[in-house]
Amino acid sequence: MARNSHFLRAFTLIELIVVLAIIAILMSMVYPMYTNMSERAKATKDLSNLRQIGIATQTYMNDSDGVLPGSITPPVTWMSQLTPKYFSGWRGFQSPFDKRPRSEAGNDATPVSYGINVKVYANNVPIPATRISKPTAFILFAPAQDNSATVAFQGTGTAAAPGVNLLGLTNTVASTPGGVATGGTHNSRKRINALFADLHSETLTWTAFAGTGANPGEPDQWTPYIPYP
Repeated sequence: MARNSHFLRAFTLIELIVVLAIIAILMSMVYPMYTNMSERAKATKDLSNLRQIGIATQTYMNDSDGVLPGSITPPVTWMSQLTPKYFSGWRGFQSPFDKRPRSEAGNDATPVSYGINVKVYANNVPIPATRISKPTAFILFAPAQDNSATVAFQGTGTAAAPGVNLLGLTNTVASTPGGVATGGTHNSRKRINALFADLHSETLTWTAFAGTGANPGEPDQWTPYIPYP
């Protein structure tokens, strides 16, 4: 019995090219959706990290007469002050946008992505949270980036680098490398998350985050005291 030639017909080169082109078009449509979903998930995790840091900070201040972590003389870092009693693990100090590899070598080798906007007193007296005049407007914690063209972070939790700074401002706990970041962490570097001194967290536009927004003579979101500190 003769075979049906219809079932023996192979794909032509043109048909194969058309199929591959359709697959490529579908992938080009799906990939941006995937990357957008992935970025939103990272932004949500980043905001969750800041919220957990806020909870740990509040508990720390309850036990420390209301003084802020990081406001005592280095090399005691704010991270060391929160862990392990108030914050379960150092991995929560690493933003999902921070591409530096995690280490199992211990806390000192764990990348720290966030900075605290607190400076120690010259006489080493811890700063009480009551010194912040506008806690709803003052940024206390945020991702601490360097001045790279892409999202990159600075600082680690070591005695040699007692903190990470925000925006390279002089009123923050300094570390190296320094530098002023050129944009946010997500939404094409247009947005960034922050934790305020009243311990609420929110997503800000980069313009609002980087600007002071202060009237002359008033404290702003980066300088809570007049005079500082």
